[in-house]
Amino acid sequence: MGNLQQVSRAVLLYCEENRKSLPGPMPDQQTDLWWWYKEQVKRHLGLSGESSTNDSVFACPDDRGYSDPTPFCRNPRFDYGSYVYNGVILTGVPNIAGRQLPSVKLPQKTLLVMEWSAHAPLSWHKSKTGRENSPFYCDAQSVVAFVDGHVSFSKIYYDGYNAAYTRDPIGGYDYKYSGD
Repeated sequence: MGNLQQVSRAVLLYCEENRKSLPGPMPDQQTDLWWWYKEQVKRHLGLSGESSTNDSVFACPDDRGYSDPTPFCRNPRFDYGSYVYNGVILTGVPNIAGRQLPSVKLPQKTLLVMEWSAHAPLSWHKSKTGRENSPFYCDAQSVVAFVDGHVSFSKIYYDGYNAAYTRDPIGGYDYKYSGD
């Protein structure tokens, strides 16, 4: 949880320095914000230059990747990071990309940054599938950070069909993706 706590603090520091704006799409960025937010916030962690496997604060020790044979934190395709930002900017997908921090309703429930496994969902820590990354299942537990700054080990809702990040969960869960 310590690495994700540091990453979430870096995102919030970025926000403070950018007129309370959360990371959003950059004009020259042609990559997926939910992975590449790291480029906007890493200087707040004392990192600069090209991303690499040395950026250990962005690595979950239990990261086992998904479909690629290497963990996300060892893969340049994912900017060498295990953690994704709540910034999937696809039509109809709830997110907080580029929002003003004060506009986020229920910051204690709104996800900021999380292990990739929360997007599926599956768990890298208390897995019901052992070392396998499928099938996805409801109540998989992932480490997540919230807009208010706290970090927890949370159960992630899965409806049996849609990836978890595509909608807010049903009632009874301690998180949401939308800032509304």
